[in-house]
Amino acid sequence: MDPVAGSRYRFGPHEIAERQVFRTSPLSFAIVNLRPTRPGHILYFCQLCSLVKRFADLSPDETRDLWIMAKDIGVRVEQYQRASSLTFTIQDGPHSGQTVPHVHVHILPRRKEDFENNDNNNGMMNAKNETLDLDIERKDRTMEEMAQEAKEYRALFS
Repeated sequence: MDPVAGSRYRFGPHEIAERQVFRTSPLSFAIVNLRPTRPGHILYFCQLCSLVKRFADLSPDETRDLWIMAKDIGVRVEQYQRASSLTFTIQDGPHSGQTVPHVHVHILPRRKEDFENNDNNNGMMNAKNETLDLDIERKDRTMEEMAQEAKEYRALFS
C-alpha cells in the first residue's frame, strides 16, 4: 500500500516525513534512509509499535508482517538497484549498534564488489570501505533527495 495522506510516522523519538515513506502495510512501513551506507539502503519498521525497542517484544502478527513485507520490498529494491544480493540486518539493543530504540530492519541491496572476500564478511561491518565509524563519512540527504527516491520506490508497488 502507498502511504496514507495525513498519516504520522515515527521512528522511536523521531517523526518521519510522509514524503520519505514509500510502502505501508496495516502493521509496518518502509522509508528511504537519511544516511544510507549503499544505494538503496532502506529501513523497515513496525508501524504500530514505535515504543517497541527489542525484536523479542514484537507480537507474532507484527513479526510475520515485518518479515513478509521486508522480503517483498527487498526483492523489488534489489531488482530496481540492479543488485545481486540483499543484506537484512536488525540491530537489537544498544550494544548491537542500535542507535534509535525502535525495532527496524535495514535492507541493503548488495553487489559482488561490496566485499573483498565474500567468504569472510559479517554483514554491514566488513564491507569494503566501511568502518565502525560510518557516520563520520555519511552525510544527511535533503528531503528533496529522499522524496524523489521514495517516489521511485512507490512506483515499484503500483
